[in-house]
Amino acid sequence: MQVIFKTDYDQDINYMVNRGERIRILLALALALGAPLVVGGYFLSELSIFLVYILAGLGLMVLVGFTGMVSFGHAAFLGIGAYTNSVLLGYGVPFFITLPAGALLAGLIGAALGRAASKMHGFYMAIATLAFAIVVETGIGAWEHVTGGHMGLSVPSMAGLGLAINAGPMQYYLILAIVVFCIWGVANLMRSPTGRAFIAVRDSETSARSLGLNIARTRIMAFFISAMLTGLAGGLLSHLMFYLSPESFGVNESLKLLLMVIVGGLGTITGAIFGAVFVSILPNLISLLQGILPQSIAQTAGLEQFLFGAIIAGFIIFEPEGLYGRWRKLRLFLETFPYYKKATFTRQKKYLKTERFR
Repeated sequence: MQVIFKTDYDQDINYMVNRGERIRILLALALALGAPLVVGGYFLSELSIFLVYILAGLGLMVLVGFTGMVSFGHAAFLGIGAYTNSVLLGYGVPFFITLPAGALLAGLIGAALGRAASKMHGFYMAIATLAFAIVVETGIGAWEHVTGGHMGLSVPSMAGLGLAINAGPMQYYLILAIVVFCIWGVANLMRSPTGRAFIAVRDSETSARSLGLNIARTRIMAFFISAMLTGLAGGLLSHLMFYLSPESFGVNESLKLLLMVIVGGLGTITGAIFGAVFVSILPNLISLLQGILPQSIAQTAGLEQFLFGAIIAGFIIFEPEGLYGRWRKLRLFLETFPYYKKATFTRQKKYLKTERFR
């Protein structure tokens, strides 16, 4: 087991103090950079979608994992970013302006939603975000002369000032660069006073308020950053979907994003990555399950939503720390073997303690 001997106060806020962690991250980056050299177009497209979902999960993690607010409507910000990017591209605006514009618009709308819901908690917050998602989906479908309504909207290619990025390695590397930059940004955000304020509000509103934090402003800032990251993911996702429809950003997509952060591990950046891996392979697992089940059950409407809900409930009850928590226990087991305690690797009981201001 590696013991880190700290000799500097700055080591308390360093993000990667473990040598093994640095090696794993560098190895993951090397594999990501070399992927276009060894995989074909189809798998490269799947990897691009996987990276976009990492970014979307990271956005939701800021809100749910780091600030402690539940959102059942985050797919709406995906839709806002995707449609804003596509509509502006249709008017000839360069893609390096449309992507930030979609992210900024999603962030501003998220801040407005955060202002309206800053006094809500738990069930009421979940219902408010769900209602917001339904309103956005309905509005996109009704605004036919701009969004194409339920007939859909074709996504123009990434182009601007004579530069065009088509599907393939160039698009993949652009998405990879944006995702790595955003991960780096969120990692540094959580070490800043703003990030520490998010965590303080999540852990105890009473303690945060006694330290002078403005709870409402902190929640609005969390909504803004979370929605902006998710809107940026939506803009990138639009170029991988090629064709947009309101149904693509409905409640099912919101459940998928929530499933991602809960299964991956709440409150960790790595949890968003683990959750994206799980969500990427989940459709294949559902297809295999439908092949095994009787046709009367496999063809039942709502089976996918039922499985999403069952998985979320199962992880909350039996593995509240998610896949990343299980990985940390496995890593500790390997580092301390054979000197380990059996109780370390059993499921820990957790009790939610809340101190809410109404």
